[in-house]
Amino acid sequence: MRKSVQLDAGVKVKPPAGDLGHRGGRAVMGERDRMQIGELARRTGVSTRSLRYYEQRGLLRAHRDTNGYRRYDAECVETVGRIRELLATGLGTDDIRVLLPCTQGGPALMPCALSWGAIERQMVQLDEEIAELERRRAALGTYAQIMRERGTQDEALAASALRSA
Repeated sequence: MRKSVQLDAGVKVKPPAGDLGHRGGRAVMGERDRMQIGELARRTGVSTRSLRYYEQRGLLRAHRDTNGYRRYDAECVETVGRIRELLATGLGTDDIRVLLPCTQGGPALMPCALSWGAIERQMVQLDEEIAELERRRAALGTYAQIMRERGTQDEALAASALRSA
């Protein structure tokens, strides 16, 4: 009986059916246990187009059948979940490609020089973006105040013109 496994990305996954071969006492995934891109998309809720993009950017590895079809190992379901989690933090695919080997169960990263550097760079970038948004908001606030003052002046002038007419 196969049990479903809940990943952090909210995707429920059933281990693939089929026989696993054995080499040296270790289970080896057979060709039959690899899934096509449509199955990976269904299991992860990610479009096939995004999966192809992840592969192109070096985030995901596919095996190719003799007919050229992509085939993915079962652990790619978890890898796609990690990619989505890291994308949600605002990290770019270049940073994710470097960080992916540092990922472990859950959204955490194993502490390593690569992960610290990428996280710190992203936080600095976010601080800069927040400062820019605050500057833009203050500028809009100034314009809004001027418009309110002019609106009040215009209303007073209009009322005065109506009274003298």
